[in-house]
Amino acid sequence: QVQLQESGPGLVKPSQTLSLTCTVSGGSIVSDYHYWIWIRQPPGKGLEWMGAIASSGSTYYSPSLKSRTSISRDPSKNQFTLQLRSVTPEDTAVYYCARAKEIIVTRMDVGDWGQGTQVTVSS
Repeated sequence: QVQLQESGPGLVKPSQTLSLTCTVSGGSIVSDYHYWIWIRQPPGKGLEWMGAIASSGSTYYSPSLKSRTSISRDPSKNQFTLQLRSVTPEDTAVYYCARAKEIIVTRMDVGDWGQGTQVTVSS
């Protein structure tokens, strides 16, 4: 059974870069034919797909976030990482990593999800 765990700072200052890591166990980010995904949920709003990295290493980004987002991976640690640049308070959200056979996932009953991590953008 695959398990995903998000980690990173809970507080980021405006204009800085938010960096989160998803550590995967029970599956391989390289050999599993799945997409490894980042999703977020701002307070009082729905789930927002941010982007994904395929097992091949190809990356896909939400058009609205593409200019500020990078997703990468470290196969030696079985981890994939999200970087979101130039953050503002509107980037405050619970951030989730997930694995799915679909690129775009916005429902928690699709794929396998981490528990989520709260990130607050504030000075």
